Amino acid sequence: LEEGRNSIMGRKSLYLLILGVLVAYYVYVPLPDNFEEPWKMMWVNTYVNIGGHLANLFSLLGRSNSMDFSNMLLSFLEVPPTSDENVTVTDTTFNNIPVRVFVPKRKSEALRRALFYIHGGGWCVGSAAILYYDQLSRWTADRLDAVVVSTNYRLAPKYRFPIQFEDVYNALRWFLRTKVLAQYGVNPERIAISGDSAGGNLAAAVTQQLLDDPDVKIKVKIQSLIYPALQPLDVDSPSYRDNTQFPVLSRPVMIRFWSEYLTADPSLEKAMLSNRHVPAESSHLLKFVNWSSLLPERFTKGHVYKNPTYGSSELATKYPGLLDVRAAPLLADDKKLRGLPVTYIITCQYDVLRDDGLMYVTRLRNAGVPVTHNHVENGFHGAFLFPEFKISSRLINHYINWLHENL
Repeated sequence: LEEGRNSIMGRKSLYLLILGVLVAYYVYVPLPDNFEEPWKMMWVNTYVNIGGHLANLFSLLGRSNSMDFSNMLLSFLEVPPTSDENVTVTDTTFNNIPVRVFVPKRKSEALRRALFYIHGGGWCVGSAAILYYDQLSRWTADRLDAVVVSTNYRLAPKYRFPIQFEDVYNALRWFLRTKVLAQYGVNPERIAISGDSAGGNLAAAVTQQLLDDPDVKIKVKIQSLIYPALQPLDVDSPSYRDNTQFPVLSRPVMIRFWSEYLTADPSLEKAMLSNRHVPAESSHLLKFVNWSSLLPERFTKGHVYKNPTYGSSELATKYPGLLDVRAAPLLADDKKLRGLPVTYIITCQYDVLRDDGLMYVTRLRNAGVPVTHNHVENGFHGAFLFPEFKISSRLINHYINWLHENL
């Protein structure tokens, strides 16, 4: 009998140990001392980890690409285009690209301003119908008394660069036509473009493209970029080093997104993980992303810039998007940057993409572009869209208030 009790107690101890290890693995994550609401981040990280492991499992079983599975999980967060007492919401298409349009219900004697918004998700997941994006667009339309167009685009891995860029650009060009703006009662001189993460990348890229398009007479007044991904050339900047395994967006996950965006060949991802993917003949482009000269000093302390180990010329030949300014807006030369509109950029301290945004701030200011930079010291990637965090409402309020004053 005593042996039976000891056996049961032993099994219970083993089960508790296993449970403790699982809780520690999935829930606990070390966070900086100044991080606000750490337990909320731990629970968010738990959901992200579980979803990521399920996606990888399905991929290993050959059921689907892990990104497809992740997108399927996110689809459960999608909501229908439901109007409310303040805003009329409709799903339609602009040049065959699905968009969700938010129009304030209150009457306006003057033409309204407009915001063209591009969702994030690493070019692989997400949609304008996800609850958080629907809420953001709804709030923006109501508080700004503005027409908000939240666009979709085809996703990787089924579609690779430049399809995402082209979808967004074609939808934007359609919206900027005089006839369409008149249909929605939009003032052609008060149009902004915005996006977060991969959406910020696409917003920056299409805004640059507009400058050289003679067929588009109406340009945007403002670009607003929320922790944008702006270059895949150097993934060894201080923010990539310091936040390598930070929750929500780790360095390996961001590199996976870049790789999925550009190619199905895993050799690019492998080369990027070791930061050996830029060929020697393209080394002249590295000056546009050289963080040692483009980051403010406080962000480079403790970090030494390493000259990159050049990669195979074959990579750039096989995947030209790697060095294409439409994929990497930071590669635009100074002459191009000088023509860009008034800019608002959010960067977060605990974000691998922080330095992309910081370098763009520096380069735009050096080119004479008026820039408002909102750096969030205790912010993290995704903070803009997690309503359960207090920081989210502060960021959204600052963003909408800035648009209200400048658009």
